[in-house]
Amino acid sequence: MKFIDLSIPIINPEEAVFDPPLTQPRIEYGDHERGAEEMGFVFTRLKPKEHLPDGKGWSTESITLGTHSGTHMDAPWHFAPIQDRLIGERKAQTIDEFPLEWGIGSLIVLDCTNYEEGYVMTPQDVDGKLTDIGHTLKEGDILCVHTNAPKFYGTKDYINTGVGVGRDATIHIVKQGVHVVGIDAWSWDAPFSLTAKKWKQSVREKNPNTSIIWEGHFAGIELGYFQMEKMNNLDKVPPVGATIYCFPVKIARASAGWVRAVATIPD
Repeated sequence: MKFIDLSIPIINPEEAVFDPPLTQPRIEYGDHERGAEEMGFVFTRLKPKEHLPDGKGWSTESITLGTHSGTHMDAPWHFAPIQDRLIGERKAQTIDEFPLEWGIGSLIVLDCTNYEEGYVMTPQDVDGKLTDIGHTLKEGDILCVHTNAPKFYGTKDYINTGVGVGRDATIHIVKQGVHVVGIDAWSWDAPFSLTAKKWKQSVREKNPNTSIIWEGHFAGIELGYFQMEKMNNLDKVPPVGATIYCFPVKIARASAGWVRAVATIPD
């Protein structure tokens, strides 16, 4: 069995950029020398050079980040305070309410690198891509979208690259029994920078097109679903045949949680 890491690291922006400035994480690394000093608070009269291996103690890190940093999973609560209007409105689920049985499933990957950047996928696009790979969605499938964004991995262009999955396409996917989706771009929706241009144009024409605002996310109001963003290596797994494991960190009442998404491919 082959394992494929589908996640990006949480990393300082000096090393790789995956977020705009306001949401970039920050990691402070504590070395083993500092760790030796810290251990003195526990072990009184500690003399690191005499009492510790090579005079060194533990290594620790302090991290400042948001729940949407790195590869993460959005919960319906991120989209709105309610979900499932189409089948019976209820309070939106938070990430600590993620059903564990949804964290393992057949991985279905749609290669959408042929679309122009900022393109918003329709139900017909989804069905066409599924036909291309000879698959019909079933209950529990985890559908992921491969875009051109990984070509700009770790650069400022990453957040401005990729396609989006529109409202109707998202609802179409969820209606077929898919509870979890994912994308290797910054967002399930088209890049903000590109959608903003469409918005400004509609405003200039005095006909603001509100339907394009965060439409893939807002689809969760109609049918709740969980959504992974900033994935990686989707081009290294087959369109069908792999299994994905994706359990979010359990953060009380949160809109998202970090996830180490991993795929396995049978030998």
